[in-house]
Amino acid sequence: MHYVCPACESENTLDLTFPVEEYVCQTCSYLIDVAGNKKTKHLKIPTENVVLDVGQKGEIDGIEYTVVAIIVKRYGNSIFWREYSLKDSKGGDAFLSESDGHWVFLVTIHPDDFKGKSSKVKTYQGRNYRWYENTPCSIYAAAGFFDEHLDFNLATYQEYVNGTRMISQETVGKKNQYFYGVHISKYEVKRAFKIAHMPYYTGIGIVQPYYFDIRQAINIFCIAALLICLLQLYVYTSRTNETVFAETINFTDVKDKELVSKSFILSGGSAPLKVNAFSGVDNSWANIQLSLVNEKTNEIIYTSKDIEQYHGYEDGESWSEGSQSEDFNLCGVGSGKYHFIISAEKEGGLPSFSGLTSPDSKVMISRDKSGIIEITDIFKVQTKTFTDGQTLEKDTSEVIRLAKASFGTQKLDSLINTEALRLTTDPISSNTYVQLKATWLPVSFWNFVIILFIMIVLFVAMWIGKHYFNVNKWKNSSNSPYPANDN
Repeated sequence: MHYVCPACESENTLDLTFPVEEYVCQTCSYLIDVAGNKKTKHLKIPTENVVLDVGQKGEIDGIEYTVVAIIVKRYGNSIFWREYSLKDSKGGDAFLSESDGHWVFLVTIHPDDFKGKSSKVKTYQGRNYRWYENTPCSIYAAAGFFDEHLDFNLATYQEYVNGTRMISQETVGKKNQYFYGVHISKYEVKRAFKIAHMPYYTGIGIVQPYYFDIRQAINIFCIAALLICLLQLYVYTSRTNETVFAETINFTDVKDKELVSKSFILSGGSAPLKVNAFSGVDNSWANIQLSLVNEKTNEIIYTSKDIEQYHGYEDGESWSEGSQSEDFNLCGVGSGKYHFIISAEKEGGLPSFSGLTSPDSKVMISRDKSGIIEITDIFKVQTKTFTDGQTLEKDTSEVIRLAKASFGTQKLDSLINTEALRLTTDPISSNTYVQLKATWLPVSFWNFVIILFIMIVLFVAMWIGKHYFNVNKWKNSSNSPYPANDN
């Protein structure tokens, strides 16, 4: 439609499908009576926080609407909100109301559909709506095209609320209109009308939804708990708990080097691998370094553990601390083929001795604390020195052959270690080995319990948060369903 303003003779054009009774000139802001083609009132132009323009189109719930009018309403001297009148292609009415950045989408309803149970509670389509507040207001600014004359008298809005829905009863003089409104997010409005910038919202809107959907959260938590239970049951039933590694490691075998263990297989779901380390420490310490190697992925889990045990007497009383045995876990070990890389050390040197003579008195063996071994041919007065037992075992010299024959053994290194323990008087030196035992533990239920506990705590926090959210939503109402001390 095309209208020429009688005040400034400017053109006002908009493709409309309804009869216009009044419009506000886009140039001079006079309210024009179409029937008399005369100006009736000069109006303020809606500007502050107005994000839609007259003639702008947008789609809500699959229906395309055109913004045909904008009215800014005022309550008191400083409270304003904006109402955008929308028309669909068939001339049907709808409205967008925005206050403090909170949006409500409204449509007109028949008064007979809104029935009163009492002065404070009324029903619409089977839902109870609680009276929130009465709000007197007047028109502060306006723009666009109107299918009826604007009424500048004081209007009263009586609002009833149910969650994210509301019924608004507008009374101007003897005329009553009823509107059904639902919360619509600013992002939906922005997307529908392709708006670049939206007004910031403050406070809590009258039909603003809680930040979380409690029912949806319950469904999600229940499904998550069920899945965790099924996963825990699968992990628990799909594996056996067994000792997968047990070996005694001599300190001499890992002196300045590492020992690679035999491979072992773990089957089933991930679980902790418990390792027990024992060493006969006595007022001394030992240290074990352990690397668990996944032979498929080459992933390595490394750990180090001290074994310490000390005791004595002080002020006539005995004391002790530490232990000869230590337990530790390698957590979250999955199924696969593994082996250990082991190294160890202890306080003090190896058991030292001297004068170990063969039964036929032909050979004498000695070892000092650094591990140096001396084998002497007594008759020839010839001595040969070795840095460790392994070097000795690989030697094929005449003195070694004589020593093996004289002592009646093919394992001189084992003989030396055994006799060293018998001959030494040093308790630290007598500790020659560490025992390792690895057991794949039963599946731990602690993670399961912790996750469920966290979910319960989150749900309780959300429930309490929703209560205080609603308390704040109703704090401006004189008919709040929450006690005054909750505010």
